[in-house]
Amino acid sequence: MSLEATIGLVRGAFELDVEFTVPTGTVLALLGPNGSGKSSVLGCLAGLLEAQRARITLAGRTLSDSRSGLPPHARGIGLLSQDALLFPHLSALDNVAFAPRSTGASRQRSREIAREWLTEVDAAEFADRKPAQLSGGQAQRVAIARALAAEPALLLLDEPFAALDVDSAPAIRGLLRRVLRTGPTTVLVTHDPLDALALADHVAVLAGGRIVERGPTREVLAAPRTAFTARIAGLNLVTGVAVVDGLRTGGGQVLAGIPAGDVVSGDAAVAVFPPSAVSVYVPDGEHRGSPRNTADAVVTGLEPHGPVIRLRAGGDGWAHGLTADLTPAAVADLALEPGSPITLSVKAAAVAVHPVADQ
Repeated sequence: MSLEATIGLVRGAFELDVEFTVPTGTVLALLGPNGSGKSSVLGCLAGLLEAQRARITLAGRTLSDSRSGLPPHARGIGLLSQDALLFPHLSALDNVAFAPRSTGASRQRSREIAREWLTEVDAAEFADRKPAQLSGGQAQRVAIARALAAEPALLLLDEPFAALDVDSAPAIRGLLRRVLRTGPTTVLVTHDPLDALALADHVAVLAGGRIVERGPTREVLAAPRTAFTARIAGLNLVTGVAVVDGLRTGGGQVLAGIPAGDVVSGDAAVAVFPPSAVSVYVPDGEHRGSPRNTADAVVTGLEPHGPVIRLRAGGDGWAHGLTADLTPAAVADLALEPGSPITLSVKAAAVAVHPVADQ
């Protein structure tokens, strides 16, 4: 059975009020800016935080309700954070064996289970090493084995790749993806859309203690309805009101685009398009084609972004805050630098208009 959670928590000026379900064997990614409530949700699920109002059930078993809650060790939950948190005095094997041992398995059986999981996460060769003898990626493999060795009904992942270097993170991500295909129901907290795309079946976006966007991972990241989701997905987003052929901004400008099937004229909506769809011209430069959407702006930043240069724009109207991807050669040819006046254009066919998410 699934994880079902309704959580209400007040801590000082912050108020958390969320409700969600995670079907059995699937992965839910929690996305959101710092302070949005992601870690508080994990804390309440794990029993490390006491909510003023809560109803949490897992596989039909009540973990917490408004009157009481099970202690953390009795919840059947595995927790993996960005720090491996291995016991420094134990070998990798005994670190992993600690999990089944704590649930009542014999010492011999616990070690058998530990060896099986170290093999599963490609860390069998590290069995006799102490944590101080492991690299960050190796330690995280051992931590994953320990989290899963107790056969938890729910696995909580709190930024599990944040402390890893650029070489270790992809390998550990791939490892978790393989393990979670047949693994426990999982809730993942991350800031990285790649983590969500690689691991999660669904995402829920938090802002100010509320879920403001949710749905299948690829759908949410391909058609974001909030500025935060658009930013982490690497897309441009303009807010306004839906009109027949696009979006009318708060300043009265119309951004031509293609409305989604569920868009209603006159309702709040967002226009979304990738930086690669934005063309950049300098004053008196040659404009090719006939894009319906053009706006004057100024360069506010230029930064490397893989093989391209990502330009950030400022100005009035819908062009403010947009990003555009240019080749280094194009930046040089146009002599662009912060403060340079530019004109941005976007073809209407590249602009998708969606209704805003329920708040």
